[in-house]
Amino acid sequence: MEDKSYDKIMIATDGSKQVEKAIEAALQLAKITGARLYSVYVIASAGYTPRNFGWEESLREILEAEAKKAVTFVEEAGKVSGVKVEPVILEGHPADRIMKFAEQEDMDLIVMGTLGRTGLNRFLLGSIAENVVRHSKTPVMVVKGEAENEN
Repeated sequence: MEDKSYDKIMIATDGSKQVEKAIEAALQLAKITGARLYSVYVIASAGYTPRNFGWEESLREILEAEAKKAVTFVEEAGKVSGVKVEPVILEGHPADRIMKFAEQEDMDLIVMGTLGRTGLNRFLLGSIAENVVRHSKTPVMVVKGEAENEN
């Protein structure tokens, strides 16, 4: 039985192992509700500043390959789960682009992962999810992932 409370769900992925629980949750929710799932990866423009040093094109290719791998992972997981996944690659400040895309595309829900870390690691790795939670006009579901060994 499908629940039509959600038509469009967005999973924000960074391609990391820690986001896999959030992907699973988004897939389950999309399957239950019959929603279309959008797998969104944002290439952070802060990490890519076009100049003319000669290595920018290689860096750009690496960033695009990483993005493609991340959204394809979700797309393949969707096929296994019987959920249609639309891959989307954006560029810019991740939190801003996630919120803007959700608003422009009239998403019903944003699903994101977080590591549940503290201190500096939380600041560095959790700031995107925290920023989206604090400022998004679209409802956000945060799924705590498993932190890597921090030794």
